[in-house]
Amino acid sequence: MKTKRSGTPVPEGPVGADAPALAARRPMARATRIGLFEREVRERPARAALDLLFARAEVISEGQRSQRGGRDAYFGSTMLTFDLPALSVVIRDACDASTAMRLAALLEAEPAVGKRVQELAKREATRVGGAAPLTVSTHVAIRAQGAKIYIDVDVEATY
Repeated sequence: MKTKRSGTPVPEGPVGADAPALAARRPMARATRIGLFEREVRERPARAALDLLFARAEVISEGQRSQRGGRDAYFGSTMLTFDLPALSVVIRDACDASTAMRLAALLEAEPAVGKRVQELAKREATRVGGAAPLTVSTHVAIRAQGAKIYIDVDVEATY
């Protein structure tokens, strides 16, 4: 196959009436300037939606204080439930299982959610333990089941 100077291939073989009809091809455009920025579309939970979810969450906490290794500690768990169908009147998106799965994945990656869960765990450890803890550590698991999202928090606090 021979090429012309422009880079467009010149067909070899029969020319004229015996040749099969080929569509004319234009050469690819050459990039003469490049952009300094790449653009991407990112999806994350809306701040107003997070406010709504945490305000309307069902919260269940259990635990107790005990002495462990000579220190006063609290061991417990807190579970938050976000019932999307119950919020369908104020949420524009579909409140179904696929939305719950998508939202659960986004909640796991959102730093603001981790901070809110940590603050909630501290409040619940204070309420259930009867005093404000000095330190609080948590282990968080977020999952979707049907159209509900569950956030399970294991809490350990010291007084």
